[in-house]
Amino acid sequence: MDDGECHPTIAARSRERAAPAERRKEATLGSGPPEEHARVVPDEVGDGRGERVQVVTGRRWSEREQNAATAELLEIEILLLERLERRRPAGRARHRSATLPHAAAAARSAARCADARQGAKRRLVSCAFTVLVLAVALATATRAGARRGAVATEHPLAAAAGAEILRAGGTVVDAAVAAAAAVCVVHPSSCGLGGGGFALVHLADGRDVALDYRERAPAAATPDRYFEGGKPIEARARSGGLAVAVPGEAAGLTMLNRRFGRLPLARVLEPAVRLAADGFALTEAPHLHREIERSLDLLRADPGLRATFLDPDGAPPPADFRVRQPDLAATLTRLGRRGAASLLRGSTARAIAGAAHDRGGVLTTADLAVYRPVWRRPIARGFRGRRVVTFPPPGSGGVLLEMLGILGRDNLEALDGATLEHLAAGAMAQGFADRARWYGDPAFTFVPLDALLAPPRLGTVRARLSAVRTVEPVAEVRADHGTAHVSVVDTAGNAAAITTTINTPFGAGIMVPGTGIILNDEMDDFALAPGVPNAFGLVGTAANALAPGKRPQSSMSPTVVLAGRRPELVVGGSGGLHDQAVPPVLLVEPGVAPEVRGLLERLGHRVVEMPAIGAVAAAGIGADGTPAAAGDARKDGGAAVVR
Repeated sequence: MDDGECHPTIAARSRERAAPAERRKEATLGSGPPEEHARVVPDEVGDGRGERVQVVTGRRWSEREQNAATAELLEIEILLLERLERRRPAGRARHRSATLPHAAAAARSAARCADARQGAKRRLVSCAFTVLVLAVALATATRAGARRGAVATEHPLAAAAGAEILRAGGTVVDAAVAAAAAVCVVHPSSCGLGGGGFALVHLADGRDVALDYRERAPAAATPDRYFEGGKPIEARARSGGLAVAVPGEAAGLTMLNRRFGRLPLARVLEPAVRLAADGFALTEAPHLHREIERSLDLLRADPGLRATFLDPDGAPPPADFRVRQPDLAATLTRLGRRGAASLLRGSTARAIAGAAHDRGGVLTTADLAVYRPVWRRPIARGFRGRRVVTFPPPGSGGVLLEMLGILGRDNLEALDGATLEHLAAGAMAQGFADRARWYGDPAFTFVPLDALLAPPRLGTVRARLSAVRTVEPVAEVRADHGTAHVSVVDTAGNAAAITTTINTPFGAGIMVPGTGIILNDEMDDFALAPGVPNAFGLVGTAANALAPGKRPQSSMSPTVVLAGRRPELVVGGSGGLHDQAVPPVLLVEPGVAPEVRGLLERLGHRVVEMPAIGAVAAAGIGADGTPAAAGDARKDGGAAVVR
């Protein structure tokens, strides 16, 4: 854009966003927490030639104002990226470390645009200041890249991808994005660009930030589409076009990199692009191999899935079968070059909407174009001398804190195994009962977290945990195989936890032609009707009822445990059990000792053995400053330490 050129779309939006003059006194950075304002101050960590954005306290924003400002910044970012993409010479790579003079030039252009409109007042931020803050933030965000740290995830190749980015000078968020993209290549049954997720970031200066890029219901996804004859048809929410919610993965990864990254997104995604293009043998991905064998009918029904994961005759692939995803490699390359706009608009967006429509869905290009991630305030409570920071609704971090609050009143070390398991089961039952009753998208329903987590209430719950559990008939137990998690720390004290999913294995069973994208079946995470379970046996109430534009409640809970400001544990998981007293069974793994199982049965539990319950990825910094990480062997777990 020439120094004096006025972008017509930005000009039009400036005219639309008139507001009282006093709101121009201090512009506000929409992507920060709601009570924070931004100002530009001299750079203290860079080369001295730039400036940085400093956050200072000020008027508390409402969540509506925060989300509106975030949406405005993302819209302007997409416009600028599209403009730069059109002006870039063919074959020339984008250099993301823009200097302050470039930012100032963009701001002067926006200011001239504003002057030309005779000083129109803005509702949230002036056009000039918005572009200036955005450009400076992109140029200077987290300059001091990590040199030492640790990465944990659900596959060694994904952990290696994160470690590669740490060694290249990327931040913990860069590494987490790289590992998340890579794990979605080697575990495409669990996650991918057709899904969404949650990210929790802890910064060494003590700030905690949560990004919700969970899928949301399409505008035309009304409850009546999932009913017939007055009865819910659960299958419509579990496979096919009506199961598909608006994917948020691309927007989320892009926004994380833009705000907290140091390396260009294209560089961050390079390991995932290589994995998709070069492929990998199923001997390197036994979890994927198992999911393929469990999902043969679903895979055979879709041409893209069949061609990618099965033999030409539709038979299960042999162990030495090599999974190559060239279309996905090309899509990831476009994402790296152009960001979320490459998927949310244009030909790829039309392909995504068309694939869902061809299978009876209602997802549209308009749904994709208006999708925005949401910055949320993490929730935190103390536990045994540590501070547990986790994801708010529509995540289930509150359920985790409730369980810990119930258990934290006992001397856990003094309890025998059966008593501890019994109390844990009771805490889980209470937490999931409250989840079913209260939890949902906070934009649609009020979640009374303070009341649910109030110490007097938790004390009452603990006192009421019965000595003997009532035995009831056993219902069907469903295993949860979807989702993936990444945990990253560095020795400077920064941490990132990303949990990402397409819901059930291979999502809705739809691969978008020409893209390699597997679409989610997140519509199943809504409560179609009170008491009707989803694919994992979870039931819900009106708090999680389906509504257009709504995000479904999720069990995902990326978490950071702090000892002071040191991220002692960064953890999250996939799969797992859902003990909410429906069904009233206690699921255990084969490793639980027989004598413990016997005591639990005598306490009234109906014990059911499962071959594996979930998988965890954990990283942390020890008291001596040493990074460590561990991946879970139950799901191809991988870990890497960069020293």
